[in-house]
Amino acid sequence: MKRTYLIGISLILLVLSFSSCNNTVALSPPPSLISYYAYVTNYEDFTISAYKINASSGALTQIAGSPFAAGSAPYSITVNPTGTFLYGANFRNVSAYTITALSGALTQISGSPFTAGSFPCSVTVDPTGKFLYVANRGSNNVSVYTIDASNGALTQIVDSPIATGTGPDSMTVDPTGKFLYVANWNSLNVSAYTIDASTGALTQIAGSPFATGTNSNSNSITVDPTGKFLYMDNCYGVSAYKIDASTGVLTEIAGSPFAAGSGPYSVTVDPAGKFLYVANHDSNDVSAYTIDASTGALTQLVNSPFAAGSSPFSVTVDPTGKFLYAVNSGSNNVSAYTIDASTGALTQIAGSPFAAGSDSYFVITTKVMH
Repeated sequence: MKRTYLIGISLILLVLSFSSCNNTVALSPPPSLISYYAYVTNYEDFTISAYKINASSGALTQIAGSPFAAGSAPYSITVNPTGTFLYGANFRNVSAYTITALSGALTQISGSPFTAGSFPCSVTVDPTGKFLYVANRGSNNVSVYTIDASNGALTQIVDSPIATGTGPDSMTVDPTGKFLYVANWNSLNVSAYTIDASTGALTQIAGSPFATGTNSNSNSITVDPTGKFLYMDNCYGVSAYKIDASTGVLTEIAGSPFAAGSGPYSVTVDPAGKFLYVANHDSNDVSAYTIDASTGALTQLVNSPFAAGSSPFSVTVDPTGKFLYAVNSGSNNVSAYTIDASTGALTQIAGSPFAAGSDSYFVITTKVMH
């Protein structure tokens, strides 16, 4: 008994000593304890389709119970950083769900749907998972909520909603959680705010809103993983900006806007920040670019654009950076691709496209540990 005790103490001391070294080895959870899921809004069905992602191939398998009931005309969805809660902007409100780690199934949270402004059409969570933001296109403002860490319920903060430009259609929070950016479809500009780290409240940045030029109506806006560059679609291509790390001010990058296909509708950057992808709604394809790490400028890949389904509306890269998914609103399905890690080129996955609901609009992916 005494020998067993001494051995146990020795092992603990060894682990503590090992962890205190400068070259600490971070242990990753076994693959069996990680699941990857994809979720798609079906605008006409008032549902959300849910899929398990095959970690090796990227293929999608619809999970039991899918599609799940949503609010009226679900438009945009997002997941908190730990993959425990999903939020969706419906035509009149915000639906909230818990994600079952083992299956990916959705269960509506008590109190859901939660009140928002007029025509909420975009929703995002900050990197800490403490705050949720909803862009209300009809009332030209952003609703701000705190997220209950235990159950995912939403509480609107006192100073919410916050005024934006006209027709806010998409928004994003930078990876540091310091800034929120809102693309205003009708006023052709970007509203920029600092985020109060303790309350989630927004304060407009000096110089905001930032003009984006004629015919620069945007449906999608994103910040790269380094937090240095902001990208948004416009009627002709992709507008690109450098972000001032201390103030959040935007400065257009030389060469912007960069050409895309016809009707660019959605932009996304891979987790490594090497590649940018654009869903071209009218030309039924996906444009792919390399990102210059120092300037943020875009260079289109040689074989870009890559064929998609009918009217791709939304595009995203999975958390591993291995797979890309494009939702095709015209053909009611999801095109799936592997991403070449060195070039960014896309190759369609066997079985793609995968069936979705009617008028499928928006796609997200998430990693869940269990």
